[in-house]
Amino acid sequence: MTEYLKHYSVMLKECLEALELGSKASGSLLLGDLTFGAGGHTFALSDHIAGSMVYSVDQDPDALKNGEENIIHRGKVGIVKLLPMNFVEFPDWCEQNQMQQKFAGILMDLGVSSHQFDKMERGFSFRADAPLDMRMNHGDNSKPTAADLLNTLSEKEISDLLFTYGEERLSRRIAAKICELRMTKKIETTSELEDICFHAYPAKDRHQKTHPATRSFQALRIAVNDELRVLENTIPKLLPYLSEGGVLAIISFHSLEDRIVKHTFKEILEKQDFPVTILTKKPLTATEEELSINSRSRSAKLRILQRESQLGRVDGTKKKRFKT
Repeated sequence: MTEYLKHYSVMLKECLEALELGSKASGSLLLGDLTFGAGGHTFALSDHIAGSMVYSVDQDPDALKNGEENIIHRGKVGIVKLLPMNFVEFPDWCEQNQMQQKFAGILMDLGVSSHQFDKMERGFSFRADAPLDMRMNHGDNSKPTAADLLNTLSEKEISDLLFTYGEERLSRRIAAKICELRMTKKIETTSELEDICFHAYPAKDRHQKTHPATRSFQALRIAVNDELRVLENTIPKLLPYLSEGGVLAIISFHSLEDRIVKHTFKEILEKQDFPVTILTKKPLTATEEELSINSRSRSAKLRILQRESQLGRVDGTKKKRFKT
């Protein structure tokens, strides 16, 4: 089997309950998981909802290779179908393949997989020295790496990137230091960027709970993979492929993503092109039991929308269905 580092499936119980609700309400057994990763959500959905077929999506070559092997190993050939693409391409794939049956539920887990964080050579983490890559699809050489951005963008562009995508309050100071240092040597490794961020902070703030480099690394990852634009463009395009009664469940991991999900759900509700009910007036969060097992779930927020046959509403009372 391909080596693929272990990944915890965040808020799995709540996701299973949400998509099971969609299946019962719609009568459909077609499910979508738009971030296959290590396959945790995908295989759990397949096992939990009897007779279902799951279409799962990923652009990471490591995830795809591991996934195809696991589909065979678990006896899921023809039951779980793995599609090599970014999830923004999924609605077009559905149209091109003339999907006759609509989905009972579509799940989007926006988190970076543990494999990507813990496989140090991918450059997502500053816990070890590695090339500054950060591409989800590291096989696509047409896409710029994090190092490419740091060595080509202007000081203002870098500052704006760090502030907008990382909400980094010292973005100007970090950007100035990056541009100063790259005059003598290209910035190419995670350790180099971590050192710049660390020393850009005043000495008294360098050893707080959040490492000085955390926000800058987040910002670069989002920029390299165009994550926020992709998310904003994808959500509305999924509605035509949901059955009446079907649900769209989205797990986000930071405020920028959650804001997009919240506002896009609200816009869909107001437009009424596709009548919906928002099942989570406030997002669901991980239980204390889950947090005791997986601390990375702490920042997870789950929002759920259900397609209706008539005018929808925000129905926060329904969230109790997903409480443990």
